[in-house]
Parts: sequence; structure tokens; C-alpha cells
Amino acid sequence: MEKLFHQEYNCETGEQTVREYTPEEYAQAKADDVAAKERQAAQQAEADALAALKASARAKLVAGEPLTEEEAATLVI
Repeated sequence: MEKLFHQEYNCETGEQTVREYTPEEYAQAKADDVAAKERQAAQQAEADALAALKASARAKLVAGEPLTEEEAATLVI
């Protein structure tokens, strides 16, 4: 198991403390990391879907084809 450390710095006293994470803190840090990566992947997928929708709307406009309601909602004029 890799070691993670918690570092605290007291601005008033200038005291700095460093301690190793407890097993519970380590597990929580790993769970938080996984959750953050999942959120980031979901946000990226959402951004990619919106970009694809906008590209489809633009292509249809250029070709003179009718847009779907969802495509029309993405246009900013």
C-alpha cells in the first residue's frame, strides 16, 4: 500500500505537522479519487455529446435540412 501523508500548517504559530493517513483516511482518499474520476468522465461524455449535437445541427443548416428540436436548442445566434 502506498503511503499518503496529511500535512497541516498553523499560520499563527508557524508549526507544521505531518502524519501518515490512517487506514480509514487512506480508503476514503482512494474512494474520493475514484468518484472524482467518474464525475470527470461523465462531464467529458456530456461535453462530447453536446459538441456532436452542435456539429450535426451545423451540418444540417449548411445542407438545408430541417433540425430536430434538440439541435435547434443548441444553436447560439
